[in-house]
Amino acid sequence: MSENHPWEYSLYIPNDPRAVTICRRTLRLILTMHGLIRMVDLAELLATELVSNAVRHTKGPAALRVRWSGGGVLRLGAWDADPSPPEPPQPFDRAVDREDGRGLAMVRACADVWGWQPLSREGNRGKYVWCELGVA
Repeated sequence: MSENHPWEYSLYIPNDPRAVTICRRTLRLILTMHGLIRMVDLAELLATELVSNAVRHTKGPAALRVRWSGGGVLRLGAWDADPSPPEPPQPFDRAVDREDGRGLAMVRACADVWGWQPLSREGNRGKYVWCELGVA
């Protein structure tokens, strides 16, 4: 079973709201094929929030990155071409009733850890917003 071996996938997407659904379905397939079906529902929720933020708040392409440590930690991340920091998450109880602003509040409430980092590669700038889930 591949649960014990590390692996990583990257799915590059256009700035198109339909790409969020493609990411969610691709993530479900990846986790199912790697024997991590028990993580699918929460991972889908968090990846959807991360990728939605990347598509909604930036103008360029984005990417979903999925990495399994092999030691029980799943890292989900969204890359986008905008180097600006993400908006700080609202307290979860205030963010739930709003249509926007829920993403990082949901990530902060449901993930074991989360963060973001600026990226620069080959003259391109951007950021990577990530979260991790451990197998309980």
